This record gives sequence, structure tokens and C-alpha cells, in this order.
Amino acid sequence: MKQYEAVIKVMEENGGYATLGYLYQHTLKVPGVTWKTQTPFASIRRIVQDDRFFFKIRPGLWALKSHRDIVLRQFAIDGKTSEKERKEFDHTYYQGLLVEIGNQKGYQTFVPYQDKNRVYLSKPLIEYTTLGHFYDFTYEHIVRRAITIDVTWFNERKLPNSFFEIEHTTDIQSSLLKFLDLQDFNVGFNIVAHNDRFREFKAKISYAAFLAIKDRVKFIDYEKLSLYHSKMFEFYEARQEIEI
Repeated sequence: MKQYEAVIKVMEENGGYATLGYLYQHTLKVPGVTWKTQTPFASIRRIVQDDRFFFKIRPGLWALKSHRDIVLRQFAIDGKTSEKERKEFDHTYYQGLLVEIGNQKGYQTFVPYQDKNRVYLSKPLIEYTTLGHFYDFTYEHIVRRAITIDVTWFNERKLPNSFFEIEHTTDIQSSLLKFLDLQDFNVGFNIVAHNDRFREFKAKISYAAFLAIKDRVKFIDYEKLSLYHSKMFEFYEARQEIEI
């Protein structure tokens, strides 16, 4: 079996699509394939860019051309779906990436209760998160604010390590106001959005009202997030081969 055939096989067994992270986990385990390279993950990235067989759905998410109609219909992002459904898919997709990254890094992960049943690729987000309930880590009125944030990573002491707000189309300023209410905690604040919104982010974070958190909020664009997600799985798979 050739290398590209192994990638096709893994995608077919996964419903016709896969994240790069998923491909890293499974493609090298397909029997009967020789990977005569020290950089097999780079080979996988090159293979999925072969437009004879594959197409890109979102950053870090690829599918088989032979399954295009089925996959896009399953994700509710084909020509028959509404703009609202497409936005919901994007929002949940990036939530899922953040949850998987947090899990890989050893954090406890949480998404808002109203989002837990939204489907990330093939399963509800609640099946990926490690927490079903939000920790009451401080005063009730602050917890009520924090619990609405799109993704939270908690450390082993049940305190928040990082907050992530995904701003696909909504107002970035609303997320910054949430972060402002949480400024007294030693926690990372992150806005996740398309790179086109970086200028808007820079303008909003420069408001005098946000001076206290100006240097604490990071902007993460979708492409960099998907790259980080795939690199996390690349590192995880490489680590399985080495014991230190």
C-alpha cells in the first residue's frame, strides 16, 4: 500500500474526513506501508494537499473528494444549509480544537452548558471535555460571568489556567469585558478569530477601558490554532516512541 492510500484508508474509516491530528495518530499504524522518511508527519501534510483526492474543509480539517457531498451535508455546511448553521459549525469546530489541545496538555476542560451537546465533527463536545460541571473557584457573581466563556482550561488545583473566546462574527468587545471582570486572577486571556479581525482586536484592546488587561490578552488566528493542534498530536505520537 502506498502512503497516500494509507491516508485515504484512515479517512474512509473515519467517515471520509479527518483532522491532521487524527491522521498523525492513525496513518502510521496502517499495516503494509513503508515510511522511508524521518519526517512522516510532513509527508502526511503534503499528501492531503493533493487535490486529486483531498480537499480542505477548514484549517486543519481535510476530507476525501469522493465523500464531499456526504461530509459537507453531515457537517451542515453544504449549499443547502443556512449561514447560521455554518457559523455554528465553525464555532464548535474551534471549540473542539481548543478542548483537545487542553486535554493533551493535561488540563481539565470545560465548555458552557448550552454548548455541551453541539457536535464537534462526530460527537457532542461533552464527550471530549473532561469536566461536566464548572468549578466554583471564586465569588458567585464572577463565576456566573466566567462560566459563559467558550472554553476554559482548569489546572490540577481546580483554578482556571486559560480562557478562550471564539469570535467568528460576534463583538470582540463583549469578550474583552468578560476578561476585564476576571483581571484579578493569574489566568491567560485569548481571543480566537480569523486573521482578518486582528486589526479590530488591536483597536478594541487599545481602548482606555481595557488598559488593565491590554498586555495580557492574546490574539490567536484560526490557522495558527489548527497548526498548534496538529503539532500537539505530532509531539504526542513522537513521544510514544521515546521514553525519557
